[in-house]
Amino acid sequence: MKTWLKHRVYTLAALAALLILIQCANTLFGGRLATLGILPRSLDGLWGIPLAPFIHGDWRHLFSNLPILLFLSALLMTHSIRDYLFSSLTIIFIGGLLVWLFARPAYHIGASGWIFGLWALLLAQAITRRRLLDLLFALLVLVYYGSIAAGLLPSDPYISTESHIAGAAAGVLYAVFTKRRDRLKK
Repeated sequence: MKTWLKHRVYTLAALAALLILIQCANTLFGGRLATLGILPRSLDGLWGIPLAPFIHGDWRHLFSNLPILLFLSALLMTHSIRDYLFSSLTIIFIGGLLVWLFARPAYHIGASGWIFGLWALLLAQAITRRRLLDLLFALLVLVYYGSIAAGLLPSDPYISTESHIAGAAAGVLYAVFTKRRDRLKK
């Protein structure tokens, strides 16, 4: 296997393994890890900003997020693993901070904010970068995952629509920021 591909496969496998291990721990603790999620406008809730995307309510929650997270991550890794990691951290922290500031008072957990951030980033990069590969990725994402846009509208009180919106906003902000950064480098 080529080194380029091997690094990406290992990174995705490590991400999947980490999420599964955390869910195993959450199951062993009877779901109590959910209290490590983002609790808006609470000092303890600040710890949830980096932790919440890795904690899921149950196995169904994890396995509904994992395939799309790995797929979108794989698309973003084609440019660079380093840029993928930086964009993911930016989405997690900016999106999490927005949830902490503006969301309803409840524990917000799960990777869906991160997923919406990656989704929005892939779409926004097609506009900001205007490269053929980015346009192809945006089309692929729209064809296969365009329906997740419905997740930006409140529908279920147990789903953090706030995380979806905050993640998508963070993804767009990252695309705009990197476009400006790239222009300054020239």
